[in-house]
Amino acid sequence: MATIAVKGTHDVYSDEAEAYRHIEDVFGSFCSLYGYREMRTPILEYTEVFNRSTGESSDVVRKEMYTFDDKGGRSVTMRPEFTAGIARAVVEHKLYATEDMPLKFFYVGPTFRYERPQLGRYRQFNQAGVECIGADSARLDAETIMLAVSVLKYLGFENLVIKVNSLGDDESRKNYRKALEDYFASRIDEMCADCHDRLRLNPMRILDCKVPGDQEIAKGAPKIKDYLSETSEKRFYETLSIINNFGVDYEIDDSLVRGLDYYGEIVFEIHAKSSTGQDYGALLGGGHYNGMLKAMGGPDGAGVGFAFGVERVYNVMKDNGLLEGQQGSLDVYVMPIGENMVNPAFELLTAIRNMGLAADMPAATAKLGSYFKKAERKHAKFALIIGEDELNNNKVQLKNLATQEQQEVDLDDLEDVLIEAFEEGHGDDCHCEECESKKGNE
Repeated sequence: MATIAVKGTHDVYSDEAEAYRHIEDVFGSFCSLYGYREMRTPILEYTEVFNRSTGESSDVVRKEMYTFDDKGGRSVTMRPEFTAGIARAVVEHKLYATEDMPLKFFYVGPTFRYERPQLGRYRQFNQAGVECIGADSARLDAETIMLAVSVLKYLGFENLVIKVNSLGDDESRKNYRKALEDYFASRIDEMCADCHDRLRLNPMRILDCKVPGDQEIAKGAPKIKDYLSETSEKRFYETLSIINNFGVDYEIDDSLVRGLDYYGEIVFEIHAKSSTGQDYGALLGGGHYNGMLKAMGGPDGAGVGFAFGVERVYNVMKDNGLLEGQQGSLDVYVMPIGENMVNPAFELLTAIRNMGLAADMPAATAKLGSYFKKAERKHAKFALIIGEDELNNNKVQLKNLATQEQQEVDLDDLEDVLIEAFEEGHGDDCHCEECESKKGNE
């Protein structure tokens, strides 16, 4: 057997891993600002958790779940999404009775779907998202959309398109499904096999079909807006009014239904476009839901949330140059000149790390030119050069690798010089994250 990663999975390391951390750190920071706390659920759940909540008509349940019997003969599934597991945890631990409502949780972690691998889409992928559970409020729906927009804008996305729709309440969806059944019944023979199943299980899923011919047929289908109850219509426009008051632009997309059956009332997606107008499609999606806790054996209660794939966001950021300055970098790269300088260099290295600065040195001595190439690959900000002459004079050479300015520093003053250098930045031409942040605040 070849020692390669399983199809649809991939290894993440170096700059890509640093970029993932940056995305996840930004996301977690904004979640904290909005009052969310982290929840970590198991990767393995009993299959019934997803069958109950996600809906048998969704492609996730019908075709994409990694499900198998464990050694005890119990059907278990590697989580394809987080919402069901979080709802299960809320019910199992009775958090609805012991915590203040609404419960606000965020999450980041691996998920698994048996999909056709393609660029930026994997069978194991990292999903990040939020769930606000236990309160039914148009304001909370609006706040969730605003949080999603804030995260993406902070990551550097500028040309965002927020698409929204309302799937209505139970009665609205019941009437709408009947209208869709009547419309598609006479056309279903022209459509794909999946749409045959969707018509039987949930005709709203047909609107999410990606087959071009089916999409053409679906264009003439009835619109949910014509079947919304008065209550759902009022609630939809109340939510839109709130986000509009806070400067969030949006467009209503009558065909937006999302891929999971638990959604009701407002649903949304955030699409991204490049500076040249290239449409990258949806980066993030979510919406309101009801009945999730009840399906798990808990009380009836509403929720709202969103999720995005970290790999998807990373790839679009990379294509648009939004990751510059986010690579992992060293503050100082220590360069010993000669084998007898290795031990003194290591002592300096340890002292610099104890100052709270990221530092490293080569594993073996080499020529100075080789050191500088290593420092460049490690995105080091400063080079600290120590040779026998410098050590005999209790000095080192400190070079700013952005400005190429070099100075001789007394070892007794090194800590003060480094602290001052990192307080002031690394020169006008430096593009590290710290300096770019300072420039943005000037």
